[in-house]
Amino acid sequence: MAGRFITIEGSEGVGKSTNLAFVCDFLQRRGIEVERTREPGGTPIAEAIREVVLADHAEALGPDTEVLLMFAARAVHLANRVRPALAAGRWVVCDRFTDATFAYQGAGRGVDPEWIQGLADHVHPDLWPDCTLLLDAPPAIGRDRAAKRGEPDRIEQEDNTFFERVRGAYLARADREPRRFRVIDATAPLEEVQQEIGGVLAALVERLG
Repeated sequence: MAGRFITIEGSEGVGKSTNLAFVCDFLQRRGIEVERTREPGGTPIAEAIREVVLADHAEALGPDTEVLLMFAARAVHLANRVRPALAAGRWVVCDRFTDATFAYQGAGRGVDPEWIQGLADHVHPDLWPDCTLLLDAPPAIGRDRAAKRGEPDRIEQEDNTFFERVRGAYLARADREPRRFRVIDATAPLEEVQQEIGGVLAALVERLG
């Protein structure tokens, strides 16, 4: 069975971690070997970069630097974990990928999306997800949920206006790529959310498995 690449996207508090676990379990129960990972992160070097991106610093970390750090982490993650897993026939399930960079750093921070696209074309010109599950919820709802998890990181501290831009960018990307994206209403009860995700995955396994 060929390896496949599934990503889970969404803003803060939409249930990515819970549903990432559901996706992995769903696939494993169907005999599919799964590699669960995240961005930024997924390897020791990429996790170290993640700490730099998300921690509060006395020194300013500008938007361009943030983008470059994201792609530095992405490059090592792809080379050392994602591509080897796909080559071995495993299905990679990743918490966020380049769509998040367009949403957070592009729309959220105001970084030129053409520059982000150029970096993506350089780092992974031949690799985009087979399926992207976009968990969608209004920022006010998501941030209320996220606040219950503990202290917010540097990006989670942004205001509702920032996260409205992030959400808008995600939905715009989903509109442009309807074959890859599946938008899931993350405000629905968890059972309904996972029922919908299960339907998407069942169709994907039948089509690509």
